[in-house]
Amino acid sequence: METVSPNIFVSDLQKTIEFYKMLGFDLAVTVPDTGDPVFAMMVCGSVTFMFQSFDSLGVELPEISRQDGGSLLLYIQLKGIRALYERIKGRVTILKGLEKTFYGATEFSIRDINNYVLTFAEDE
Repeated sequence: METVSPNIFVSDLQKTIEFYKMLGFDLAVTVPDTGDPVFAMMVCGSVTFMFQSFDSLGVELPEISRQDGGSLLLYIQLKGIRALYERIKGRVTILKGLEKTFYGATEFSIRDINNYVLTFAEDE
């Protein structure tokens, strides 16, 4: 195994793209490459997320929940956590503010526009 890239199903792909751009992600690929996309790959450093519309899933994989959010937390390690926090704090839903954890990381958690929880962490 070499990498893992979550494919996250969302209700509004365009709003999701804009939200993740605000966090510092770049849009790498969309399908189709013109018009309204049903799939997008976004990258920030060595972190890759794939987003796909619920509509594009059709009747395939009925085991995938058709609701926003999920029983997971996306844990993202980065450099410059304090600068990111200051840049986005008034623009996102903060679930847990900047704090030093018992295991030594500085972290904060937000809810994205699809109800997924993102925790950003840095070993300062």
